[in-house]
Amino acid sequence: GAAMAEGEGLVSVDYEVSGKVQGSSERKYTQGEAKRLGLVGWVQNTSHGTVQGQVQGPTARVRELQEWLRKIGSPQSRISRAEFSNEKKITALEHKDFQILK
Repeated sequence: GAAMAEGEGLVSVDYEVSGKVQGSSERKYTQGEAKRLGLVGWVQNTSHGTVQGQVQGPTARVRELQEWLRKIGSPQSRISRAEFSNEKKITALEHKDFQILK
């Protein structure tokens, strides 16, 4: 839409957050923050106690979410590490929304 800055470009990034992050609040807050930034993707708990997912959107907004995941997270969480991988430029968003996966 018109809100997309010309030449800004879209990126897709996978992330995994370690620390005291299990529980619904981390996923819920991540979803809330992503939606606030207008990003799409998903988040889920893993079997080994981390939270992982994928986020897509304008590069600058994705960077904001990365910073948030690194430094803040939900009020209850104690993030020890946020890792990002598989960053790539995309031409269109591959998700309609930002979902919490079971």
